[in-house]
Amino acid sequence: MFPDRKLLEKYAELLVRVGANVQPGQIVQLAANVEQHEFAALVTEACYRAGAGKVNLVWESDAMTRLDFLYAEREELGRVLPWEEEKARQMTEDLPCRIFLVSDDPDAMAGIDPDKLSSVTAARRRVLKPYRDAIDGRHQWLIAAAPGEKWAKKCFPEKTGEEALAALWDAVLRAVRVTEDNDPVAEWRAHTEFVEEKATWLNAQGFEALHYESANGTDFTVWLIPDASWEGAASVNAENGARYIPNMPTEEIFTSPQAGRCEGKLVATKPLCWNSQLIEGFSIRFAGGRAVSCSAARGQELLEKIIGMDDCAAMLGEVALVPKESPINRSGLLFYETLFDENACCHCALGAGFKEVLPDGDALTTAEAKERGINDSIIHVDFMIGSEDLSIDGIRPDGSREPVFRNGTWA
Repeated sequence: MFPDRKLLEKYAELLVRVGANVQPGQIVQLAANVEQHEFAALVTEACYRAGAGKVNLVWESDAMTRLDFLYAEREELGRVLPWEEEKARQMTEDLPCRIFLVSDDPDAMAGIDPDKLSSVTAARRRVLKPYRDAIDGRHQWLIAAAPGEKWAKKCFPEKTGEEALAALWDAVLRAVRVTEDNDPVAEWRAHTEFVEEKATWLNAQGFEALHYESANGTDFTVWLIPDASWEGAASVNAENGARYIPNMPTEEIFTSPQAGRCEGKLVATKPLCWNSQLIEGFSIRFAGGRAVSCSAARGQELLEKIIGMDDCAAMLGEVALVPKESPINRSGLLFYETLFDENACCHCALGAGFKEVLPDGDALTTAEAKERGINDSIIHVDFMIGSEDLSIDGIRPDGSREPVFRNGTWA
């Protein structure tokens, strides 16, 4: 069951005009689940109304992907075909505006061998990563949601399929500030201004490190890159100056810490859904800047595979601050989708960092950014650590401390 068509058109317009900010003449690459063909058509039409030169669709299917992993050999699955690599190379010339509509079934890959899943992912990403790096900072992109029934049933198991789908659509639209009688563009403008004010405050503090502590066992210190900035909400395409919002929803203020400089234990406060498999009840211990051990009530083997995906997957690429007043957190709903769950509370990410947090980041190669302290990896996996009692202190070079978070929100 879909919401009212006018409400969906309002959402599509927000994604295209404010999120992706499609520019006249731009090529758009739209990725969507086959189940979402009706909403994908609305987004496509909104792109053309915004002046897109061409919208190219990439269809995805959880069911087909699962069949691939059940029956195909891992070597075949991990092979990037010449036409796939050429398509990735073409993106470095076209620099398309990319829109991803997520609607994954959180249990789609349940029972699939974690080693097969991780090895295939690693093999493909090693080939395609150079093309991704080549367009980094040079195009607009957006990840947003279009709920499917299986995802909805995971979130609302007590409801019928149609009831669950209606409930999840309602939760998604509220999270992205779209209602029947509001002006979502104005609300997003106010929201991004608030986020940018907080980022400005953090950037003025000159913190050398952050220390996290919670009664659940989190006791963790991470060092920051001296000239890296805190960012939030909006980004800018360095090629054309277009301002866009990569994630809808977004509540975070984030930066990339110094690769290989952190110590202590982080306890996850929400499940992690990675490649449609769940990891629950987990913690990660860091020493010498790397994850050295982990424990999970569910998905232990998969978590170990993620941490060992490549030489730098065990290091952090992001730390992000999200207060417990986040509308996603206030909803009380576990979405089983990182796009939403990471915006419910503070989180960190294993793997690749963001070179754009450096003053001249957009002009740097991946290797140059790595020399400046930005982690580089074939993965970027967010996991949530925010709690009701989380405290975070900013530590200055002279050792003085400033409260940043108390009891899960801004101090």
